[in-house]
Amino acid sequence: MSRRVSFLFLLVCGSFCFSGETPAGPSVALVPFIETGSVAGAVTLVADKEKVLSLEAIGYSDVKSKTPIKTDAVFWIASMSKPITGVGLMMLVDEGKVKLDDPVEKYLPEFKDMWVAVEKDKDHMLLKRPKSAITVRQLMDHTSGMPFRSAMEEPTLDRLTLRDAIKSYVMTPLQTEPGTKYAYSNAGINSAGRIIEVVSKMPYEQFMDKRVFEPLGMKDTTFWPNASQVARLAHAYKPAADKLHLEETNIAQLTYPLSNRTRQPMPAGGLFSTAEDVGTLCRMVLNVGTKGNVRFLSEDAIKEMSKRSTPPELKESYGIGWSVSDGWFGHGGALATDMQINTKQGLILVYLVQHAGFPNDGSKGKAAFQQAAIAKFGKPR
Repeated sequence: MSRRVSFLFLLVCGSFCFSGETPAGPSVALVPFIETGSVAGAVTLVADKEKVLSLEAIGYSDVKSKTPIKTDAVFWIASMSKPITGVGLMMLVDEGKVKLDDPVEKYLPEFKDMWVAVEKDKDHMLLKRPKSAITVRQLMDHTSGMPFRSAMEEPTLDRLTLRDAIKSYVMTPLQTEPGTKYAYSNAGINSAGRIIEVVSKMPYEQFMDKRVFEPLGMKDTTFWPNASQVARLAHAYKPAADKLHLEETNIAQLTYPLSNRTRQPMPAGGLFSTAEDVGTLCRMVLNVGTKGNVRFLSEDAIKEMSKRSTPPELKESYGIGWSVSDGWFGHGGALATDMQINTKQGLILVYLVQHAGFPNDGSKGKAAFQQAAIAKFGKPR
């Protein structure tokens, strides 16, 4: 069967082949990727300020059993947690309890004892005091000089309380002088999470529940999926040894069972969520900090969070927890999840899969969905 004929066949039989009904929205662009086994399954969402325009599921949550994925499937959204932590931090900025350009040591005194490595090889390391203190802003835009993680965050990232994580970061030399280089750092975002709990006098995860998730109605967003949510968790996949097929895998960065609350919440990448919940948070941001008649963030906070914060001499463009580009800001996650707020089109694009890499051309699925979404719902040029 030719690719074109097969593609048309799948469109016709979508109600049988995939997740209960023929995809009518932009997820139809993913049919060829499901057909070739390049993508196991996906949930996509498109929204504007007023409403959800499309919420679709396509493919399988479990390829082996051919279990269709559903729109309420739960995903580990990993580093998409970073801008969500940014939302929590900016609430405290709005309240005057945190200032972005304050030194971190004002809130976390442990940071007074930082060192930066100026020479390093297998036999020695030369340290000196940094020229300037790390700021809260630098934690959030990845210019703090901190490494991705500390040696104590092995073999998984959810082992340490935030209090203990801070101790491990302070014992780890900075890689560069603060503010001079961009280096993607979980440690920086986790440190901002610790600031949230110190300033709010509330555990970080409790603050996020009480101030963000519950008021917004994000009922499936959690660091610890319960039994019902685990049952809805999309299986994770990686390319098989032949690079042509999918092989099931686990979330190597986290400790199992995922529902066990001895696992620690991780501001930089610990959240599980659904497309609907992610879309809800993004709609609040697109609506300049409001949902309905409730204001969560000021207009100034949204502008600050979503504009470039990294110094102009650096090529990387990052805001307060968000990746920022011309006409959009958003963030992806380790298993290829992604959310984008497209300000030019006034659209929110959420793409949720669970892939630690793709066989064939599966990595092109996100762009195919985004292009289809803008073609269907975008503003005429």
